[in-house]
Amino acid sequence: MKGIHWKAYERNKPLEQNIHYFLKWTVISLLIGSLVGVIGAVFGHAVSRVTALWTSHSWTVFLMPAAGLLIVFCYHMAHEENNRGTNMVLESISATEEITVATGPLIFLSTVLSHAVSASAGREGAALQLGGSIGNLMGRVMKLDEKDKKIAIMCGMSACFSALFGTPLTAGIFSMEVISIGVMYYAALVPCLFASFLGAAISGRLGLTADHFDPGVIPQFGISGAALAVLMGMLCACVGILMCMTLHKAGHLYQKYFPNPYIRVLVGSAIFIVLTLIFKSRYYNGSGMHLIERCFEGEAVPCYAFLMKIVFTAVALGAGFKGGEIVPALCVGAAFGSVISALTGMPVGLCSAMGMMALFVSVTNCPVSTIFMAFELFGFEAMPYYVIAIAVSFTLSGYYGLYSSQKFIYSKIRTEYINRKSN
Repeated sequence: MKGIHWKAYERNKPLEQNIHYFLKWTVISLLIGSLVGVIGAVFGHAVSRVTALWTSHSWTVFLMPAAGLLIVFCYHMAHEENNRGTNMVLESISATEEITVATGPLIFLSTVLSHAVSASAGREGAALQLGGSIGNLMGRVMKLDEKDKKIAIMCGMSACFSALFGTPLTAGIFSMEVISIGVMYYAALVPCLFASFLGAAISGRLGLTADHFDPGVIPQFGISGAALAVLMGMLCACVGILMCMTLHKAGHLYQKYFPNPYIRVLVGSAIFIVLTLIFKSRYYNGSGMHLIERCFEGEAVPCYAFLMKIVFTAVALGAGFKGGEIVPALCVGAAFGSVISALTGMPVGLCSAMGMMALFVSVTNCPVSTIFMAFELFGFEAMPYYVIAIAVSFTLSGYYGLYSSQKFIYSKIRTEYINRKSN
């Protein structure tokens, strides 16, 4: 009866209902954005501090076994051994999965520990979990119903993503787009954007700088430029599929041969340390931001750098270290773009930027968010290059993705309802 009454109210008094929605979610999104912005800034500074630690003290990699054991122990003590991380957050919106209260503190601590020992992991997975956990908690405190609580979760995701990356437009759209490809949760548009911009503003005031890269010289767009963008999109779709398959396979192999999480994290630590000793450059340790910067500065990186970054990330995350896959994916894209630059003679900054965006869309399946990210990270000047590379990569990457709980509501190649999960 309550549902019927609400539908009748919407039909008979749409203006009042819209004003009520706007005022209600303006207040809620500002509350969530403020809290998440502060916590996101603290988290971002913590990750930056420990990243500076391992870059100046290379011996911290030998602390991986201890850090890994501590992470597993913390999840065990909190009875969160089966915590599915970002997949759990996505299913809390698309299904009935419940985000546990312990998710936020655990992902905060475990991600900082992972970065302290230079594990190849990002921070956006932590942002989505941390923000989603806070949004869910505030939804409970404010006694929101199940549908409104889902919007609150998306608000938290947007605010934390934006606070860490300084890309509010991307963050606001990404949390609505990543859950169900083909259908966006437009009811969350105002709340997510308000929370996202506020989160970015607060973290900026607290000293967290936004990410931005200068692609350098941009050649005039023409037939050759279009051909380069199409080629980049095609190749990055293949690299993105390879990355998704490698990460998923690594996780399955770890669990198959080392079902005990303590043994698993020790084995993964040993493999990671050996790989670090083999590749002494430390290009592939950490999130990968330092390697991205090298690409944009035109410094030579090995032609196999993008492959090794995939391997390092699979070894670390599969073993149980925490963080995320998106920054490593951006790193893989930048490194691959530098290879294409060397082969084609096109500017390395432009190729690295296209590689980052084409790789990002191939593993997240979020073309609208990726286009906005390109503009926020690199500016608008090379727009045709980015858009074409993103469109081609999205189309050709099929139904692979970083998140197994991500749903494809509609086909990528036909106007057809499919409702399937990613590979």
